[in-house]
Amino acid sequence: MMKGKRLALSCAVIAMTIASGAMANEIYKWTDENGNVHYEDRPTGAATEERLHMTYNRTNNSAVRQRTQARVDARTAREDEKTAAAEAQKEAAEQANIATERAQKCEKSRARLESYLQARRIYRTDESGERVYLDAEQRQDARRKAEEQISEFCS
Repeated sequence: MMKGKRLALSCAVIAMTIASGAMANEIYKWTDENGNVHYEDRPTGAATEERLHMTYNRTNNSAVRQRTQARVDARTAREDEKTAAAEAQKEAAEQANIATERAQKCEKSRARLESYLQARRIYRTDESGERVYLDAEQRQDARRKAEEQISEFCS
């Protein structure tokens, strides 16, 4: 009894293997009385039945892998472009901040030099909060530093 089941099972597996390789080459198209279109793999005998001949090609696994890899590569390239664009935008924003900072420092340096040139007496505040007036040499040194800052930040 066991040998019979084993033989039947083996025959069933062989039949399924052979049948799985076969593909239907014919499809039948027919329209019912309500106007609905139907497709069948066997003839139905309907008056509106039409036989369609189908052909197929096996899938080329290599081509599928290549298309898949091309999609992955394209997606990676797009992500890389987005990353590069974001980095470029960040860099541009940093450069704009640096330029704004330089312009502010330039303006402050010019204002400081103008005040040094206009003022009769120049002072600085010491650690205790008291004014310490600069002598002629110190005023000249302060003007020179302001001019250096102007040449650094305003160029």
